[in-house]
Amino acid sequence: MNNTKRKTKIIATVGPACNSYSKLVELYKSGVNVFRLNFSHGKHDEHEQVIQHITQLKKNLNAHVSILADLQGPKLRTGLMQNNAIELTEGETIKVTCEDVIGTKEIFSVTYENLSADLKPNELILIDDGKLELEVEKIIDTKTILCRIIAGGILSSKKGFNLPNTEISLPSLTEKDRADLDFILKQPVNWLALSFVRTAKEINELHELLHQHDSPLKIIAKVEKPEAVKNIDSIIKASDAVMIARGDLGVEVAMEEMPLIQKNIIEKCIQNSKPVIIATQVMESMIDMSRPTRAEITDVANGVLDGADAIMLSGETSVGKNPARVIQTMDKIIKRTEQEDEIYNKHLLPDKNSKTFLSDAICFNACKIAEDVNAKAINGMTYSGYTAFMLASNRPKADIHIFTSNKNLLNTLSLVWGVDVYFYDKFVSTDESIDDIIEILKNEKVVEIGDIIVSTASMPIRGKGRTNMVKINKIK
Repeated sequence: MNNTKRKTKIIATVGPACNSYSKLVELYKSGVNVFRLNFSHGKHDEHEQVIQHITQLKKNLNAHVSILADLQGPKLRTGLMQNNAIELTEGETIKVTCEDVIGTKEIFSVTYENLSADLKPNELILIDDGKLELEVEKIIDTKTILCRIIAGGILSSKKGFNLPNTEISLPSLTEKDRADLDFILKQPVNWLALSFVRTAKEINELHELLHQHDSPLKIIAKVEKPEAVKNIDSIIKASDAVMIARGDLGVEVAMEEMPLIQKNIIEKCIQNSKPVIIATQVMESMIDMSRPTRAEITDVANGVLDGADAIMLSGETSVGKNPARVIQTMDKIIKRTEQEDEIYNKHLLPDKNSKTFLSDAICFNACKIAEDVNAKAINGMTYSGYTAFMLASNRPKADIHIFTSNKNLLNTLSLVWGVDVYFYDKFVSTDESIDDIIEILKNEKVVEIGDIIVSTASMPIRGKGRTNMVKINKIK
C-alpha cells in the first residue's frame, strides 16, 4: 500500500508482539510510517535484531520508513516491597528514602538520590500513574523524608513515580542513556527522542553531542513535565520535532488542562514548522480488545483535525494481541477524518525577520497557488529537508512529493505530515529536473494527464541553495 495517501503518519512501538521480520512487514503493509524502539525496555542485541529486520524490510519492499530511538531519561521508580506489595492507608504517614531498603508500611525506597535536597514540604509524590498520592510533611535527613498518604492503595515493587511540583536536579541524559546513545549512533536510526525535557538547554547540549559525532540524527523533545510546558516556545525552537507524551504529562499537570495543552503545542509546532507527535493511551483498549472505544476513535480524529504530524502507538503494538489490526483501524479513522477540508491550508505567513524569509515565502506561495488552482501535487527538491518541513507546515491539500539525493532523508521524512519521498540525483538544470520529476510521478501513476503540478526548486540547481523559485505545469 501507499502509506502516504494518508497525510497523518502512524508510529508503532516495536515489542515482543511484533519484533519478528514477518510481523514488521505486516505492520508496514497495514500503514506504519515510523518504527519506535523504546530503550526503557530490551537489550542492545534485541534492538539491533529489530533494526536489521527493518533494514531488510526497506530493501525487499523498496520502502521508506523511519526508525525512532526513544531514550528512557531520568525515570523515577520505587524500590522493592515486602512480599512485592504493601498497603498505603489514607491519612497515615510513611517514610520515603533513597537508601536501599525493603519496603514496609513504615518506609520504602526510591531510585532518586536527590530526594531530600530537591523536595520541599507540601510538594506531592504521585505513584503508579497517580493512583497513589503522597504529600511531603518534612525533611528528616539527607536521605529520608516523611510523607502523609493523601490517596492510598496497594504499592507494588518498581512502580514509576512523578514529582509534579518539584524541579528535579537529575540530568536529562543518564548514564544508561549515554550507553544507549553510543549504541544508537552506530545504527541507521533517523530520530532520537529525549525524555523528560525541561529546558531548551538540554536539547542544545544533545545537538552539540550529536554534532561531535557527525550524526544526522534529528531530536524529538518529549514534553512530559510542567516545566517543559512552561518553556515550550524555546523547546520547540531548539528541537527538530516535539512529542506530547501524555502518560507522565497527564499525571503531572491538572487533568482538565491536558486537552488545551495538547492543542496549544500542536498549533505552536505548526507555526514553527516542526513536526509534532501525539503519544500515549491512543488506542489502549485494543491491547486486549478487537475494537477501540468511542472516546479513542474521537481522540485520534481530534488529533488529525488539530493538525498533528503523527500519532504514536505504544503498548497497542508492542505487547497487544493484534498489532496489525490496531494499525488498520487507526488508518481508517485517519483517512475518514482527512476528508474534512478544515484540516488543510493553514497558510502560515513567513516571518520577514527570518534568515530564511525568501525561501519561506516561496514555500508559502507554492501552497497558496496550489490551493487557488486546485493542484494535484506540490513538488520540492531538498538536501537538508527544510523545504519539506516548510511545505508540510502549510498543510496543503495537494500531495507533497519531495525529491532528494540525501539517502538518510528518504527515511527521516517518513515522520512528516503529508510528505512522500523519492530518491533523485540527476540535477542538470532546473527546468530539466522539474520535467524529469513530473515524468517519474506519471510513471508512478500518482499524477495523470490534466493534473496541475506546482514545483519549487533552487536556481541554479547545481548550487543546492535555498528554494527560490516556483513553477506551475499542467500535465500533457
